[in-house]
Amino acid sequence: MQIFLYMSKKSSTFAAESCKDKIMANTLNVQGTEITIIKVHAEDYICLTDMLKAKDGDFFVTDWLRNRNTLEYIGIWEKVNNPDFNYGEFATIRNNAGLNNFKISVKEFVERTGAICLQAKAGRYGGTYAHKDIAFEFAMWISPTFKFYIVRDYQQLKEKEQISINWSVKRELAKINYHIHTDAIKEHLVPQEIDPYHRSLIYANEADVLNVALFGMTAKEWRDAHPEDKGNIRDYATINQLICLSNMENLNAVFINEGLPQGERLQKLNQIAIQQMTVLENVESKRILKG
Repeated sequence: MQIFLYMSKKSSTFAAESCKDKIMANTLNVQGTEITIIKVHAEDYICLTDMLKAKDGDFFVTDWLRNRNTLEYIGIWEKVNNPDFNYGEFATIRNNAGLNNFKISVKEFVERTGAICLQAKAGRYGGTYAHKDIAFEFAMWISPTFKFYIVRDYQQLKEKEQISINWSVKRELAKINYHIHTDAIKEHLVPQEIDPYHRSLIYANEADVLNVALFGMTAKEWRDAHPEDKGNIRDYATINQLICLSNMENLNAVFINEGLPQGERLQKLNQIAIQQMTVLENVESKRILKG
């Protein structure tokens, strides 16, 4: 019987990178400058204090905030996004912009206007943060080149995060379908009078039917081949493999209910895995080419 192997070192690396992306605060390295990104009410806020390290000379966020063009842009952003913005106080601040003695801190600006685009944080991720829309304008104040690279690197980070989210969703779907699979095993393959140890062997054996059909190896064979990796073979599956695995769990449950022998089920599932993975990878290739 032909066994089609889809597990690869590349897919293992992908899953490991996906796990790394799942952190409360992300970091970008833009032209050698480490920049922190945190979540504020599900929105990305980028650390202006970190970004300022890329600007030549001694400058402060307040130097940028006192600029009239900066305030105009912030005012427009707040008008669109913040119904509680204090336009009266903002107008007073904006009218003073450009005067030699005018200077205002982020904390004072937020307190007087109720602005939400700027945040002053203390603690582990301390510093002045701005909503990404504002932070990108701040990047232009540093230099056009710096803005180009931070926007590009931020977009790449978001793409990686989306891949990670998609992978997690597919993994959870596979776990849900796993219960359908195990219920079929319990109903048709596990004798009523059997000890827990031998019961677990039956479940593991049926799980390996899917592993062999899709990955070309049992869970134990994968662990022996990857002694330094944590988790199991399915934790390192690609999104396409998880989609296929979810389908196969449902199909194997149907085959078990129909009373098909294990060897016949394995052969059918292997053929289905080959077919479905080919379709999924062709669809993905077309999508990449169109992009």
